[in-house]
Amino acid sequence: MKKKKNNTVLSASAAHFPEHGPVAENGKEILLSVRNLDIDFGKGDTLVQAVKDASFDIYKGETFSLVGESGSGKTTIGRAVIRANTCTNGEILYKGVRISGKIPRTLDREVIRNIQMVFQDPAASLNERANVDYIISEGLYNFHLYEDEADRIRKVEKMIEEVGLLPEHLTRYPHEFSGGQRQRVGFARAMVMEPELVVADEPISALDVSIRAQILNLMNKFQKERGTTYFFIAHDLSIVRYISDRIGVIYKGRIVEVASSEELFQYPLHPYTRSLISAIPLPDPLLEKNKVLFTYNPAVHQYGEGVCPELVPIGHDHYVYGSPEEIEEYKEIREKNVPLKTLSITGVNTDKQEDDEAVMAFLSEEIKERPDRDTGHIFYGILSFLLPLLGIAAAYFFKKRNYIRNFKACRKGAIIGFICLGIFCALCCGVILCTCT
Repeated sequence: MKKKKNNTVLSASAAHFPEHGPVAENGKEILLSVRNLDIDFGKGDTLVQAVKDASFDIYKGETFSLVGESGSGKTTIGRAVIRANTCTNGEILYKGVRISGKIPRTLDREVIRNIQMVFQDPAASLNERANVDYIISEGLYNFHLYEDEADRIRKVEKMIEEVGLLPEHLTRYPHEFSGGQRQRVGFARAMVMEPELVVADEPISALDVSIRAQILNLMNKFQKERGTTYFFIAHDLSIVRYISDRIGVIYKGRIVEVASSEELFQYPLHPYTRSLISAIPLPDPLLEKNKVLFTYNPAVHQYGEGVCPELVPIGHDHYVYGSPEEIEEYKEIREKNVPLKTLSITGVNTDKQEDDEAVMAFLSEEIKERPDRDTGHIFYGILSFLLPLLGIAAAYFFKKRNYIRNFKACRKGAIIGFICLGIFCALCCGVILCTCT
């Protein structure tokens, strides 16, 4: 997303953040802005480019999700936002003030106060030697965000109840809790600081499905009550779709597509985005078994010499990374205003993408089911072994009628029968030759 220099950006030497950030063209307040960000690790031959020219904005009060496969650079960007990773090039702006690179100590404390992070592994991110009371209170101690000891206790007890735990849990240690409870403690530690932005680094990936829903509901609760903005990092698009206002897709450190949640799922223009959506598991095992995955091949992009692909807007607040030719093609596809097909099931006509419930109902009725008598009984294998020619004929008879297990049993028995018959014939020929000589 190539952007011009924002004239409202303040000096990096500013001691405090302004009350409001710059306003985008759509009228929304930009809370966090990542511009042409590069992050490298190592030097010389060991140099690794973890993030390449990443750019996106996060508006105040929204949930912006960054999705991609493992190792794509999602967490690297999240850690750069909280100043845990240094930036090689580019800049990160919070309310129009640069927070990347060297900044005054007063501004650094403002970053810690206003931006909190919830980590992926709740067990590793909590101090095992400290009880829950101290873990949640640590930020209050460091910034003295309480009037007296009674006020601190009141704030901690109120927060522990808001995340679904009890005041008596404050005297316990992290190892005494389950994974979901530890993650709630992590949220309490972050939210007691009353931050404006929370970087949630895959906070539900290590939790059970039922606990995931509870944590997501907890996040929505804080967003409604406090107007918290989330930078949500994940690799599961099925979760991201329903909690995000906008989604950014990252591949090997490069942002390849940014759009609103429904826009991205209705019109996934970049091939990598389509591959991620096709990988979302279906709840029906029969449908999942017959699903055809869309595999992304980077070779489809022919970026020769002189071709400079960029992340550019194509309308509808939709950004896609590509060469000028690809961008024109994406624009033509989008302007047709026809939702793109992302779900393909073997033997089912799914030319038109409908809403989830309609698609699932349609597929459940139309998909070709395996016949009831397709058992693959051992009898078919034995008979094909004794009569291999008949077994081969029976195998292809079953295959045409979708009796897959019977087909495999007959084919296996016939092949073993032919092998044994060949060995028997070879032995007979050997005996005859020995007798003649």
